[in-house]
Amino acid sequence: MTQMEVVKAMNEELDERISQAYLSQLESGKRLHLTASSRDLLARFFKVHPGYLVSDPPDYSTDLLTDMTSDEDRLTTWLTASAAEWRSEPDIQELLQRLADSSEAHRYLSLFRKLAELPVDELEAIVEAVTAHGEELDLGPVTD
Repeated sequence: MTQMEVVKAMNEELDERISQAYLSQLESGKRLHLTASSRDLLARFFKVHPGYLVSDPPDYSTDLLTDMTSDEDRLTTWLTASAAEWRSEPDIQELLQRLADSSEAHRYLSLFRKLAELPVDELEAIVEAVTAHGEELDLGPVTD
């Protein structure tokens, strides 16, 4: 689109104006910064996030400079959030929430990784044997 086509379409679609001269200054680099209102208007017109239209300063970084949480806290936060996302799958939700609530989530995950290397049939047989053994001893259901 030409600058004039943008000006005309913006006026028709959003009933707001920006001048062709302003667009020309932005494109040519004579104007280095957008006003907040112009940035928002252009973002709405082009249907992009306003941040898409601006450059980050040279020293800007999106990385955290300080790790504010421990790995255990991060894992618990992730597991809790993941459990909430899996509401439609109760088994997955319950597993993730149990891990989040456990003080030994890392150990469980390490063991699960090893179990995942087994063929599913073998894993089922192990679970059935452990469950049956627990019932024989009247230990109730095997849980964490």
